[in-house]
Amino acid sequence: MPARHEEIADALRRAIGREEYTVGSRLPPETELAAQYGVSRGTVRQAVAALTAEGLIGSRQGARRVVLASRRSQSFAELRSFAQWARAMGRRASGRVVEQGYRPAGEEDAVRLHLPGGTPVLHVLRVRGLDGEPVLLERTVYADWISPAVESIPPDCPSVTRRLYEDTGLVFAYGEHVIDAVAAGARDAELLGVRRTSPLLRVRRVTTTREGRPVEWSDDRYRSDAVSFSVHNSTGNNALARKTAE
Repeated sequence: MPARHEEIADALRRAIGREEYTVGSRLPPETELAAQYGVSRGTVRQAVAALTAEGLIGSRQGARRVVLASRRSQSFAELRSFAQWARAMGRRASGRVVEQGYRPAGEEDAVRLHLPGGTPVLHVLRVRGLDGEPVLLERTVYADWISPAVESIPPDCPSVTRRLYEDTGLVFAYGEHVIDAVAAGARDAELLGVRRTSPLLRVRRVTTTREGRPVEWSDDRYRSDAVSFSVHNSTGNNALARKTAE
């Protein structure tokens, strides 16, 4: 059973989604929300903190929270799998392997995974969904040392990250993400149920262990009408960098 602050966070998400609180408006004060839900102000703060981390609301010390977005966003403030993010949003994640097989590591594979060229690496194409609706294509290349563990995972496993942790103790610790926009080709359009040339958000990422050993690199393509991203930064800690298109 979810904790009380998770229930309140979900209720506020739904209210924002229904535009009971529109973008630019302020949430009620903590005391009012605490009275509304019959909880302490500390419980309300926990719920509000979750929405802040998701990019739905912003805050300034001493001021009421402002609604920043009406759609749920995925934040890069922490390293989360798709399934973990979906669960935090109160959504059901699904996954389906479309293609899977070993290929010799090409030049890009070798550079990103720090492997000799020609090393057999596992290529996997997955369709990921939210509540049964396809929203993401993952084209992932796994390093040779983790490929056998990935190969043994059932093709409909909703969270590869969690399964790898349970089976091997692997923790995905660091990720580098490059975000741009691409047009859906014929295959992408078919798998995502969109029109050809529809805009997709592409995230190219390399994920490593705590020791910096590359585990995987992936080309992820999201339906732009289903998912957005948020990056939290400040003058003291800015993880966002602008780059020219590659």
